[in-house]
Amino acid sequence: MAHGSLILGISAWYHDAAAALVADGRIQAAAQEERFSRRKNDERFPARAVDYCLGEAGIDRAALDAVVFYDKPITKFARMIETYLAVAPGGWYTFPRVLPGWLSEKLDLRGTLRHELPGLRANCPILFTEHHQSHAASAFFPSPFEEAAIVTIDGVGEWATTTVGHGRGREIELLQELRFPHSLGLLYSAFTYYCGFRINSGEYKLMGLAPYGEPRFAATILGELLDLKHDGSFRLNLEYFDYLRGTTMTNPRFHRLFGGEPRTPETPIDQRHMDVAASIQQVTGEVMLRLARHAREVTGQSRLCLAGGVALNCVGNGRILREGGFDEIWIQPAAGDAGGALGAALAAWHGHFNGGREPGPGDSMQGSLLGPRFSNDDIESCLKQHGAMFEQLDEAALLDRVVRLLDAGQVVGWFQGRMEFGPRALGSRSILGDPRSERLQSVMNRKVKFRESFRPFAPAVLRERAGAYFDLAAESPYMLLVAPVREALRQPVAAGLKGLDLLHARRSTIPAVTHVDYSARVQTVGPEANPRFRKLLERWEAATGCPVLVNTSFNVRGEPIVGSPEDAYRCFVNTEMDWLAIGEFLLDRTRQPAPPPRTTPLLPD
Repeated sequence: MAHGSLILGISAWYHDAAAALVADGRIQAAAQEERFSRRKNDERFPARAVDYCLGEAGIDRAALDAVVFYDKPITKFARMIETYLAVAPGGWYTFPRVLPGWLSEKLDLRGTLRHELPGLRANCPILFTEHHQSHAASAFFPSPFEEAAIVTIDGVGEWATTTVGHGRGREIELLQELRFPHSLGLLYSAFTYYCGFRINSGEYKLMGLAPYGEPRFAATILGELLDLKHDGSFRLNLEYFDYLRGTTMTNPRFHRLFGGEPRTPETPIDQRHMDVAASIQQVTGEVMLRLARHAREVTGQSRLCLAGGVALNCVGNGRILREGGFDEIWIQPAAGDAGGALGAALAAWHGHFNGGREPGPGDSMQGSLLGPRFSNDDIESCLKQHGAMFEQLDEAALLDRVVRLLDAGQVVGWFQGRMEFGPRALGSRSILGDPRSERLQSVMNRKVKFRESFRPFAPAVLRERAGAYFDLAAESPYMLLVAPVREALRQPVAAGLKGLDLLHARRSTIPAVTHVDYSARVQTVGPEANPRFRKLLERWEAATGCPVLVNTSFNVRGEPIVGSPEDAYRCFVNTEMDWLAIGEFLLDRTRQPAPPPRTTPLLPD
C-alpha cells in the first residue's frame, strides 16, 4: 500500500463518538463507540471503535499515516468563551462546569490524541478539519456525483450551524454559512426538549409524533421565533431560548407562547404536544427546502448532497426530493457527528494527501455496512456459552424458515453480516415483521422495543418494486427519505379520529409501515450491498406476493443497536421477540434458558 494512504478519522467528546479508516481513499471500516461500549450516544474517545477499524484492516497504530479529528477545538473554545462573555453573567452556572474539560484535554487535543493512541509513529501527523468541512466531505466524497451542491445542517460546529457548498472532483468549497447561535438543529432540539424527549436522541420521536397533530403553531414559530428569508437563511429570536445562559433549551417566555410548561419525560402526551411537533416539523421542512433551492441557485447544480444531524430528518429530505428541483439527491447515512469521523478522513485524503477520486456509478459507502462481522464459529461459540438451544441451517433453508415464520405473524431478530454505520438498521442488525399485520406495530412497540406506541416502523422493499407501493422517485437505500404510500393501497379512516386514536385505524394494505399521514420511511433494497437480506425479500414476495417487510433496528428503547452476537442474544431473550436468525443459526425464544441479565440499564431515550 502506498505511503500516505492509511488515515484514521475520529469524532469524540460531544455525542456519537466514532472512528473510520480510509485506505487509498477507499473506506475500510467505520463504527460508533456506542455499539461496543453499550452506552447510547457515547461521546467518549472511541477506543473500541478505533481498535475495530484497525483490526478490520489488519494493521496496528504504527502503520497509520495520519489521524484526523472532525473539528477544530481551539476555534470551538473561542466561540464558547465569546458566547459566555456576551451573555455574562448569565452563563456563569454552566461555564465552571465545562471549563475543566477544556483546560485538561480538549485544548491540547494533539497531546490527548497521542495519549489515547499509544503506538502512533512520532512523525504521524495529527490533523484537524472544520466541523462542517467534515460533514460536507462525508456528504460529497462518497456520493456517486462528479459535481454537486452540498448543504450541511446541524446544531453547531465551531461557529457554523449551516453551510452551502459546491463539490467538484476532489475539491469542496464552502460558499456560505449561518453562524451560532442561529441554528436549525438547536431550534429542533429546543422543541424536542419541550415535548419531553432527550436532546440528540429524541429528535426522531418528535418527527414521528408530528403526523398526529395539526401545525397550528407554525405561524407562531415563524412570527415569533424565526425570521426566515427566501434563501433559507434565518435569525432566531433568542429571547425565547435559554441555551446561551442556562442548562435548558427553552425559557418561561417560550413556554407561555406554546401554552404550558415543557412536558416531563414519561408523562402522557396530549394533543397540544402533537400540534407543537407538527408545527416545528412543518417549519423545519420549509427551511430545509429553501436552503436546498438556494444551494441549487448559487451552484447551478442539479444534484445535491446532504449531511449534518438535520439531514437525518427524512420527512424534510422527502420534501427536498419532491419539491427542490434536483435530478438526484444523496444523503450521508451517518449524517450526524459519527459521520464526521469519516468525513474528516476523506477530507484529509483529498486535501492533505492530494488523493484522487473516481465517483460512480454507485456511491462508495458499501451499503453503509462498514462495521464488525462475525463468523458462524464466533456465533456458535457465543450461543453455547449461554446454553442456547438452536438449529443450524444452510442459507436456503434458513431463508425459507424465516419467511414461514414471518408469514405466521412471528417477530424475527435478524443478525447477519457487517454491522451498519449510522443510526439506521438496514438489514444486518434488524428486527423484521409482516407489514400486512394490523396488530404488529402495537405488539412490536410494546413487547419488543419497549417504546412509545406512536413510533412508526419502516418498510424495506425490493428496489424495483418500490414504485408499486410508494410515491418515491428515487432510490432510498439508507432509509432517509419519507414518501407517501400509493393511493391505490390506502384505506379510509373513520371520520373524527384524531391524535393517538388514529393508531388503531387500518390505513392501508401494509398498515404496520403506514404512518397516520399515509407516509412511510422507505428503504429500497438492491442486490449489491446486502445479498442475504435481498434474498429474504425476494423469497418473501414469492411466498406472499408482498415485496415489503417491516424493518426496525435490533435494540430496545434506551440501548444502542446490537453489535455482537452477545448483544443480540441478550436482547432477544430479554424481550418478547419470537425468533432469532443469527448467521446460520435459528433460535426459538420459548426454548431458551432463563435470560442473562442486561449489561446496560434500560433507560429512557
